[in-house]
Amino acid sequence: MDNFYDVIIIGRGPAGLTSAVYTARSRLNTLVLGSQDLPSQLSLTDVVENYPGFPQGIKAYQLLERLENQAEKFGAQLKYEKVEKIERKEEKWQIIGRNQRYQTISLIVATGAKPKKLGVKGEEEFLGKGVSYCAVCDAPFFKDKNVVVIGGGNTAIEEALYLAKFAKKITLVHRRQMLRATKILQERIFSHNKIEIEWNSLLKEIKGEDKVKSVKIWNIKEEREKEIFCQGVFIFVGNTPNTEFLKGVVELNQEGFVVVDKDMTTSQQGIFACGDCTDVFLKQVATAIGTASLAGVKAKDYVENYKGIAYK
Repeated sequence: MDNFYDVIIIGRGPAGLTSAVYTARSRLNTLVLGSQDLPSQLSLTDVVENYPGFPQGIKAYQLLERLENQAEKFGAQLKYEKVEKIERKEEKWQIIGRNQRYQTISLIVATGAKPKKLGVKGEEEFLGKGVSYCAVCDAPFFKDKNVVVIGGGNTAIEEALYLAKFAKKITLVHRRQMLRATKILQERIFSHNKIEIEWNSLLKEIKGEDKVKSVKIWNIKEEREKEIFCQGVFIFVGNTPNTEFLKGVVELNQEGFVVVDKDMTTSQQGIFACGDCTDVFLKQVATAIGTASLAGVKAKDYVENYKGIAYK
């Protein structure tokens, strides 16, 4: 049957590629589908410092390339195809893509997540005109300019430090009195002479004409408004999972993340999930790869069991 696979993996980030290594190495006919509309968040990162085995860190694109090469080495097929719908068909799963249809015994969802938007006034209006969610993508456009960064977690701090290589000044706006980022990142940002922090503050509005000119922030503790003049606003306040196509197929939590058990099994037989699209707490490359390894093994077991029943 054309376009029939033992396992189809949706997502070409570290989770999807790791699952492919495990299933392809088990000699299962494996297809990995990735969407150019939804690139892996790893591809939007500069350097990965906290992945084991690389004491000097590794460029994110290099890690992705290595994972792709490893998956292909064991026989996995990698293809760009946006998945629009999933349906159950004759005890198998039918994957409806933008260009083709595929069938599989088992499915692994590793679609990751995209940056969450705040929904404040001016955010949509100035997207691409000063508003960004990716420092690696857009930092060079803000050389010697003033930039505001929203957030207080690892991503916000890492991106602020990266932006500091280009920008004249960075103002970090955080809604609490302390950062959530790891201590080593906090030490770096506190000692950086280009970065200052506005504590207990929320982004209220992004202002400008053709491009961003300033932002208004609100200090929760002091109950006062402040305007900061800047040319760029980078927002890093969490992620929204890429799971829209799964509604009505598997169980999702209130935020849209796929609900999985300890074996990365979803509410549907034959469908597994891993990485940042799941309700697993820690969203890190190491976690994605760990959960993906388990999903790959469990998908292998499912396929072998299915074939044993079907062809005995």
